[in-house]
Amino acid sequence: MTAGAIAAAVATRKLSAVEATDAALARIAARDGVLNSFTDITVERARTKARAVDADIAAGKPVGPLAGVPFAVKNLFDVEGLPTRAGSKINRDRAPASRDATLIERMESAGAVLVGALNMGEYAYDFTGENVHDGPSRNPHDPSRMSGGSSGGSGSAVGGGLVPIALGSDTNGSIRVPSSFCGIFGLKPTYGRLSRARSFPFVMSLDHLGPFARSVDDLALAYDVMQGPDSDDAACTARAPEPVSSLLSQGIGDLRIALAGGHFQKNLFPEAADAVSRVAGALKVTQVIEVPEAARARAAAYVISTTEGASLHLDRLRKQPQDFDPAVRDRLIAGAMIPAPMVDRAQKFRRWYRAQVLELFKSVDVLIAPATPCIAPKLGQATFVLDGVELPVRANIGIHTQPISFIGLPVVAVPIPLEPMPIGVQIIAAPWCEHVALRVAHALQQLGVAAAPAPRGVLENGSRSA
Repeated sequence: MTAGAIAAAVATRKLSAVEATDAALARIAARDGVLNSFTDITVERARTKARAVDADIAAGKPVGPLAGVPFAVKNLFDVEGLPTRAGSKINRDRAPASRDATLIERMESAGAVLVGALNMGEYAYDFTGENVHDGPSRNPHDPSRMSGGSSGGSGSAVGGGLVPIALGSDTNGSIRVPSSFCGIFGLKPTYGRLSRARSFPFVMSLDHLGPFARSVDDLALAYDVMQGPDSDDAACTARAPEPVSSLLSQGIGDLRIALAGGHFQKNLFPEAADAVSRVAGALKVTQVIEVPEAARARAAAYVISTTEGASLHLDRLRKQPQDFDPAVRDRLIAGAMIPAPMVDRAQKFRRWYRAQVLELFKSVDVLIAPATPCIAPKLGQATFVLDGVELPVRANIGIHTQPISFIGLPVVAVPIPLEPMPIGVQIIAAPWCEHVALRVAHALQQLGVAAAPAPRGVLENGSRSA
């Protein structure tokens, strides 16, 4: 059932919140032995919240739009009573969180039921979903493949049908990459749109939080209830909430849509090009607009990410270097050695690049681009070949996502159900225009071009499918 269907059934007492919660817990027990998407399952908390929702309904009290809907969060969100792991070994020794993250509070205020915390790449510095401490989260369509990162558990849990909604983070692509690999919808909102209060950071000037779901309607439901100012996050906008669910069916006849050219039409496996072509055909898009200096934007994003990340973790690097994933540790150490003038140039370029891209949005409302250059690689795969060049997988999965999050644009990743694996396409809009990207995503869903396929990689008994 979709989140919307669960909430409607719970509100009308055709299904209890306890039944919906227990069904999710049963799916987790049956399938997560293969998927490894969860690091913590909050059974008692979930059942307590579900009973409270049912009691409110029985008493005739109003319930929120997510009444009884199970959800889970990437384990960099503070969950009261749990240490905030952020995918690391080091953080397990931290004191348990004394309060939930703002977005968890808002989801639960809308009636949703938290069932656990999810696996992720260490300190969110990862595109693969492979965690050396907790093991890899696995792809629900083929468990021998990557889920994507760093919100791999979020993608795997929703793609695997364990929960209808999960929350994750996106600094350089960590919502859009797992959405692409796991065949689900994901929203990276405008920078500053959703509060990051009480979540463990990676790069504060680039970090976004957002939802994953199996339908655009569910994505919009979750997004709507999480909006709003929050003084606990200095970057969070003071804008009033701008609900989008009621706008999804407006259609797209008034929108100017173009394909992102240049950098975004290079470094593609055939399946990624096919997915973009299918979207363009369905939307009858022929215009191509080149995004200037997108490759340079990606390089600048790396400079800023690794230097800010290194600054955040410098004390841990000095005291506990042996407790890091070596791949993460080495990149952070390299970041600590980048000279300040290079960082200054990257920041100046960022301002220039943002101005250039915003200029494009004067003549277009939406840009279409690939989310990943390929379908999910095999777990442990070290390299792939892009445009005839052998490149590291881990560093280059986000080749098409980084130039977008670098300047905080809102993006919906939509799944295109190809064979043998799904792959995602980015629907990119101007700042604060999430509703526009979601309308296009909804149109693609209505046309049957974008859809979350059933998880073929796991069976109800938890075994791998053939």
